[in-house]
Amino acid sequence: MIKNNYKIKSQVWVYPGETANWHFVNVPKKESDEIKKNFGPQKGVRQRGWGSVSVSVSIGKTSWKTSIFPDKRSGTYLLPLKAEVRKKEGIYDKDKINFTIKILPK
Repeated sequence: MIKNNYKIKSQVWVYPGETANWHFVNVPKKESDEIKKNFGPQKGVRQRGWGSVSVSVSIGKTSWKTSIFPDKRSGTYLLPLKAEVRKKEGIYDKDKINFTIKILPK
């Protein structure tokens, strides 16, 4: 059976730029490789533009649906962190956070 739930710990970072407000975490390389292999393009899961994969995410007591996006530079998937979630969970740049992602079926 293919694993579709991942418990992850990663560090928050802010997209570099003049008005950087976008916060992200990288899905580690091992998990990213597994997700790409099992759920990447043409694998029967909900996908949107840019090779993104639809997921549900839980951080602390907060859960939401979003997408993870492949990042060619790091070879991992990126998870954007909404401002609303960061505020509720007290998350800031450079924090190490634990989160769970579940790949959503098509």
